[in-house]
Amino acid sequence: MAKAVKINHVTLIVDNLEKACEFYEYELGLTPLPAFVFDYPTAFFKFNEDQQLHLSEWDDKVSFRGHICVQVDDFNAIFHRMKELGVIDTSPWGKVRQLPDGAMQMFVRDPSGNLVEFSSVPGSEVDPAIFEDELYQEGLYVSGRNDFRGYKSENATLYHG
Repeated sequence: MAKAVKINHVTLIVDNLEKACEFYEYELGLTPLPAFVFDYPTAFFKFNEDQQLHLSEWDDKVSFRGHICVQVDDFNAIFHRMKELGVIDTSPWGKVRQLPDGAMQMFVRDPSGNLVEFSSVPGSEVDPAIFEDELYQEGLYVSGRNDFRGYKSENATLYHG
């Protein structure tokens, strides 16, 4: 049986390619890459040597909770910048939090309404002002559904290896 070994790219659907490109290039520091010559608006960006983000302009509906998670090198800076831009969205998964493994977690909307989660590596230094901010809440997100199906552990982490 074949086995999936890594994520090569994620494609996000956007409603304005130019605005989305500005956000991912200038706010998140991603490097544009040449894309194939498709007959529709698209842009490719480099996350690292192995992973890419693809943006494609269509009139599709945007998911409310579906998201990509991006590890950032400076959670403090991205928190303050995203708050300044007013794009932090606490409605689908709650407020900014510190996960049990120590990683910080925050959800924002890109210019097309796609949900993007930002996380820090466990143990990264956190600006104490974030813990005092009205957008911060301790503990895991609680949906109130009380449906505990799935693979779960007290020792879960977003980071492996």
